[in-house]
Amino acid sequence: MPTVPSETPSRIVQTLARHGYNADREAVTLLARVSDPAAAIEAVVSATDDNTLRITSSDVRACLDSAAVVTGAAVSPSTTAPESTPAAAPTESTSPDSPKSTDSQPETPQQPSSNTTSSTATKTHPNQQTTSESPNETEGSNSTGRKEVVAEPTGTARSPDRNPTPAEITGDITGRSTGTGEYSQFVTTFRDRYEQLSKLLKGRVNHRPATAIADMPGGSDAEMIGLVNDIRSTASGHWLIELEDTTGTFPALVMKDRPIAELVDELLLDECIAVQGTLADDSGILFTDSIHFPDVPRTFRPSTADRHVQAALISDVHVGSQEFMADAWGRFADWLHTEEAEAVEYLLIAGDMVEGVGVYPDQDEELDIVDIFDQYEAFSEYLKAVPGDIEIVMIPGNHDAVRLAEPQPGFDEELRDIMSVHDARITGNPSLVTIEGVSILMYHGVSLDEVIAELPEEKASYDNPHKAMYQLLKKRHVAPQYGGKMRLAPETKDYLTIDTVPDIFHTGHVHKLGWGKYHNVLAVNSGCWQAQTAFQKKVNIDPDVAHAPIVDLDTLEMTVRKFA
Repeated sequence: MPTVPSETPSRIVQTLARHGYNADREAVTLLARVSDPAAAIEAVVSATDDNTLRITSSDVRACLDSAAVVTGAAVSPSTTAPESTPAAAPTESTSPDSPKSTDSQPETPQQPSSNTTSSTATKTHPNQQTTSESPNETEGSNSTGRKEVVAEPTGTARSPDRNPTPAEITGDITGRSTGTGEYSQFVTTFRDRYEQLSKLLKGRVNHRPATAIADMPGGSDAEMIGLVNDIRSTASGHWLIELEDTTGTFPALVMKDRPIAELVDELLLDECIAVQGTLADDSGILFTDSIHFPDVPRTFRPSTADRHVQAALISDVHVGSQEFMADAWGRFADWLHTEEAEAVEYLLIAGDMVEGVGVYPDQDEELDIVDIFDQYEAFSEYLKAVPGDIEIVMIPGNHDAVRLAEPQPGFDEELRDIMSVHDARITGNPSLVTIEGVSILMYHGVSLDEVIAELPEEKASYDNPHKAMYQLLKKRHVAPQYGGKMRLAPETKDYLTIDTVPDIFHTGHVHKLGWGKYHNVLAVNSGCWQAQTAFQKKVNIDPDVAHAPIVDLDTLEMTVRKFA
């Protein structure tokens, strides 16, 4: 009698979820290996108490032992390999500093052939199995000489042997917020910002306080570290920068014909810089010769994992929106169950798990789920399709049900309970997450709007979101400019400074895909899982949808996979 092909783990997880149960990874594995998974699932569900939340391997073994007496081989372990595997996503890649990896418009799904380099995924019905093969990765070279990935078909269903180590998290505001919004607390926050960032600059300049510089003789050389309090142009077209330290303010003049004048275009209010120059004869102004940023040292060398292991970086899922791409998410989750994805042991989600409510005008007209708690319940169901042996780390975004002011604490206990699938780690925005010895700064990215609005297009744009991220690394602060769209929660310290240089910087928010390396830090903005909404069309946002950047933690090389 022929053996029935084993169900994929993702289908088992989805089936159990429809019955209202979570399951640990070993339980799913046991169910996947029996000859008739459907009958085994039915038996387990029938034998499980309605109040049980999680089905364990012990539950499954007890049920299978009992069922075997009644039904014999119907639930015995399968002795043959699965005959089919979930559809796998072809690979796409561009060089570092590439503005985007593909055309953001959805492509027509097509079946990959044996020699394809297609960037589209095979489209299948959620309950349909397919025999399409998964592409293997080989190195190629694009026109710039940098590496890219060419797809070659191969692959089978994955054996469950992932072994991720728990993520180490630092810089999390959750449970530590003490701010009440008083003016004195804002002063404390900015004073701490100055103290933290000035330490990074004192090795490059001989800082003198603003009051001390004012007392120096005219014509003296002077150097100062301060927060940018004001930037304005003079009648002659020169730039006047007012710097503030803990003693007061002092003006620095940048002449328009000096090479450093172009750096003024990169300045944001409230960031910390250092200047060097010569005082005017009356000591009332500093003629600036050089400008320094805290910056990432050019000598920085990132840490890497000591084994081959990968992390998937995604953001902006937006469950609850009519434009949430559920089918693409299903293909992504199915791919994670394939042999090709067996090295993917970590999934990092940089905010906006749900669409939220009341985030922008007339949003209710574009909602598929109108209740915020129902949105998180639905997100949790989609998360169940991800393999249970993947370590998941999530931070909130501006669409999530947390305060808008940054730093944002992780979700409250009610929402954490809803999103407890696979024991996902929930932390604040931003947070420094270390996995396999590799540090990843996770930040949702609201400040990117300010950076892109204020800086020249060649320095920062929505089509090149990673370049805006370079500016944040250069300034060593994820949200330097206060005001505008950027809301700041005053705390006893500034949680938004980048005091430790990360190996990877991961953001979302702008719904555009872009990545590159800045002083050896891999900067990744991971796109979104929401097709263009009517509101986005009005404001001319053309999103890059259903991409999953996959980072090799042992080399920090990255591949982008598209699932739509």
